[in-house]
Amino acid sequence: MGNTRARYRRILRFAARYMVQTWWFELVLPRFGLSGFVARGREARLTRIAQRFHDLAVDLGGLMIKVGQYLSSRLDVLPPEITRELAGLQDEVPPVSFDRIRALAEAELGMSLDRAYASFDPTPVAAASLGQAHRARLSPIDAADMGYDEAVVKVQRPGIEVIVDVDLAALRRIAGWLSRVRFVASRVDLPSLVEEFATTSLEEIDYVNEAGNAERFAASFAGDPRVAAPEVVWERTTRRVLTLADVTAIKINDRAALVAAGIDPKAVAQQFAAVMFDQLFRDGYFHADPHPGNIFVTPVGVLSGETDAAASASTQVTTDAAGPAPAWKLTFIDFGMMGQVPDGLRQALQQLMIAVASRDGKRLVESFRSVGFLLPTAETAELERAMTELFARFGGMGFAELAQVDERELRRFAIEFSDVMRTLPFQLPENFLLIIRAMSLTSGMCSSLDPEFNMWDAVEPYAAKLLRDERGNIVQALGREAMSVAGTAWRLPGRLDKVVDRIENGRLVANSPRIEHRMARLERTAGRIVSAVVFVGLFLGGILLRADEPVWGGILLGVSVIPLLHAVFAGVFGRRGPH
Repeated sequence: MGNTRARYRRILRFAARYMVQTWWFELVLPRFGLSGFVARGREARLTRIAQRFHDLAVDLGGLMIKVGQYLSSRLDVLPPEITRELAGLQDEVPPVSFDRIRALAEAELGMSLDRAYASFDPTPVAAASLGQAHRARLSPIDAADMGYDEAVVKVQRPGIEVIVDVDLAALRRIAGWLSRVRFVASRVDLPSLVEEFATTSLEEIDYVNEAGNAERFAASFAGDPRVAAPEVVWERTTRRVLTLADVTAIKINDRAALVAAGIDPKAVAQQFAAVMFDQLFRDGYFHADPHPGNIFVTPVGVLSGETDAAASASTQVTTDAAGPAPAWKLTFIDFGMMGQVPDGLRQALQQLMIAVASRDGKRLVESFRSVGFLLPTAETAELERAMTELFARFGGMGFAELAQVDERELRRFAIEFSDVMRTLPFQLPENFLLIIRAMSLTSGMCSSLDPEFNMWDAVEPYAAKLLRDERGNIVQALGREAMSVAGTAWRLPGRLDKVVDRIENGRLVANSPRIEHRMARLERTAGRIVSAVVFVGLFLGGILLRADEPVWGGILLGVSVIPLLHAVFAGVFGRRGPH
């Protein structure tokens, strides 16, 4: 109990100290004309804060490591002095002694490790903030059932549940402090973010939950040759012990090993980005911790371009003069931190992606509002102007190209955007913490594999598909309405003949206002038919002309929309008479 109190107080003291320091340097001193002094020492101060948090996280472990890992991935909003200093937290976690791991695993499994496994390596293959992994061989009975004997066993760190509770209590207290700061509270609901982080962390220390996540992830990519996940050995899995098939292969960030295996790191970057986009925007269920330790590139043998062209294309096999390169797939592990994107949010994100790909500043701002970044009352005219200017100048540039842009120009844009952002009520919507983490790690990983990697290029094929789907839905709706108009046109001559016959035979009696209404409808229908005929003529003319005269063909196709809209909607908005 004493250790937990000391841990709690140490975290709060650290946060309070640097909150006061930031308040003093960034708010108080500039009021006395010392902005230049503050700016000159800012880089050294940020680096010092990051170093001390790094030391604190390594010393305390637990969720502090997770917090540091999250901060290190925020290349988009945090200064490089902080992210660079915290990057080492991805792998720098001291292991727990094997005696403690053995005791916990045997208590969980209800038997000795010698009985549960044919062999168990006491040296961990990986040590994480909440648990560590050891290689093992399954017992002969389990190996016969599973069809393999090589496994990896994750064992929870002893006492981690208490540590997680203490860390969450401290984070809730700090969030409460920051929520009283008007600048922070107007832009983000920190207490809600901490609760989201708490839910994810508590799920992460439940290995039964992680095993279920692994199976659900594998089902999402069933039949997809690009992606694999380890099989769960349920007979040797509990809340604190997880046994999986050993799928260890080439770490995704090991460029030298990839090249040695004949695998192009650039192709890996493109495939990885595509797979992460599929998870986020297609499935709505995604791996929220895709750092280098959690993804392998697994060679699956040499494919012949003549005998297996389809498989070669699906796994993006590259060839050279020496022959076909090994095929490969991305193998994901560690499914403790998974995220879900509700249908409404996923549709809003799809619209955001379309806006980015089409360089449409106005649509992008509307997407921000749909996603929940902006409150409905936000005035966005200045933001639209800034985004349009941003797309015009930097749209489509990758990191390598941006590095060649004049630093003064980038600084001017940064200052302008920061001024605009301060005037808007930005907020981080629910479920977005994990999305940001996943996309930040994806961008950083792809850029490390391919220094010239351009996220625009990765987004555009996916966005193009979304645009085709969007247009397809509109075309289908217009097609259904056009068929309805065509049906009416087909039946109209017969109906007019009947009306004429009744008039000639003296059997047409105008004894109701409905007659006028019906005649008006017939007149509008006739007008719509004329518009439909004009549309067909212009449309077919545009198609025929487009091959030889693309300009005039495009003009005719564009103009044909006018009679089409009249044919489809004239009856919808027409004046209604009495019924």
